[in-house]
Amino acid sequence: MDYFTCTSGVGDKSKGESKGQLLWWQLSLIGIGCTIGTGYFLGSGIGIKITGPSMVFSFVLAALGTYIVFHFLAKMTSADPQEGSFCYYAGKAFGRWAGFSCGWNYWSSKILIMGSQLTALSILSLFWFPKVPLWIFASGYAVLAICVVLLGSKGFNKVENILAITKTAAILMFIILACVALIGWIHGGTNDQPGIPTTIHSIFPEGYRAFWSSLIYAFYAYGGIETIGLLSMQLKNKEDAPKSGKVMLIVLTIIYVISIILAISMVTYQSINQKESPFVTAMSAYNLAFFPQVFNGAIIIAGFSTMTASLFAVTNLLVTLAKDGDAPKFFGKEIKKLKNLPLPSLGLATLGLLGSIITALLLPGRIYGYITTAAGILQMYNWAFIILSALKILEIKMGDKVLSTIGLILLLSAVTGTIFEKSIRFGFFVSLLLVAIIGIVTLVMNKVWKKSKKKKKNVSELKGILE
Repeated sequence: MDYFTCTSGVGDKSKGESKGQLLWWQLSLIGIGCTIGTGYFLGSGIGIKITGPSMVFSFVLAALGTYIVFHFLAKMTSADPQEGSFCYYAGKAFGRWAGFSCGWNYWSSKILIMGSQLTALSILSLFWFPKVPLWIFASGYAVLAICVVLLGSKGFNKVENILAITKTAAILMFIILACVALIGWIHGGTNDQPGIPTTIHSIFPEGYRAFWSSLIYAFYAYGGIETIGLLSMQLKNKEDAPKSGKVMLIVLTIIYVISIILAISMVTYQSINQKESPFVTAMSAYNLAFFPQVFNGAIIIAGFSTMTASLFAVTNLLVTLAKDGDAPKFFGKEIKKLKNLPLPSLGLATLGLLGSIITALLLPGRIYGYITTAAGILQMYNWAFIILSALKILEIKMGDKVLSTIGLILLLSAVTGTIFEKSIRFGFFVSLLLVAIIGIVTLVMNKVWKKSKKKKKNVSELKGILE
């Protein structure tokens, strides 16, 4: 998927009047391809480790919450198509401060997601080179991603589509091989293979609090739904946005749930860790020497494309914010000699990558859980803004009021659940710090906007008197 293109209008307040070319099913396929990422391939392992087999229900609840968010975003898009999508609607509903804070929260979440992807790629690379320090891999992937952005490859969009298929094919390969292995057609396996849990205790072995804490990782695996809201502007028929979202989420949920059930049926949840994909762990006891190599390689290739696309996205997003007056004008400068490359914006995004590398050096064993948790929480804040904006803008019927309440409760549960798990709690405080910084800056800017508005009003009144 082309994150660079679809996020280019995040801050654009102009009316969306462009005629799209996408059919609803094409948007569904793009959504599936762009949503499946390292958050699922690796992040799901953290959730399984925390709660056990009940992670399956975490994915079902997250699917419901994600559907509700998309439902309201699609409704707002159908009623008032805008290139700025959810940030525009936040501003329309609550004022400029909301659009400003929403845009910067989205930028911050994208920086963290990019850092999470960078760390995930580094962890997956340890599969082949376990003695190499994590920060060295992080540095290498960061430099490669920056080089891709600097080159501005024309074939990047086509490559993204191919790699989206690669990610989906990797999961389907696991599902097929896992089914064949469980039937007994492939030799291997472990003597203590748990099978499908059937009792409450075996489904929730770590208790309900642990289940609560795992929700954030299930939601994180569905991350990108707001980007699909942006892409819905490219539909031939804007009214098809809800349909494409429903189909996308149904297919994703089926793929996620089946693959997780198979994984927890093949190995004990205690044996799953964040050092490798749970799907590689599940197949490791079988006589399939090629699977871990191929699967891990496919995830790294596809994950790198997603990380590079995220770097494109945050770079372009900051330029848009600058042009809209929601960021210093300096970040909106583009270097014509370098194919209009927004070098200042790329520089700030590079600092975000550098932060991930430094953290990988200082906290190699915990960085992925921390960054992924913080990124997931910021994502929940943005999604809550979408629901709240819809309640303010749209004429909401009773059915939608119930849906919005359920959605907000699920998002709140995902955020608060991180407080109760010591291993990921630090990520919660990181997200609070970022939100506090954005909040303080928003308050300062709100005063500036009020003064500017008052000054313009006084000038206008003075002109009126003079005339």
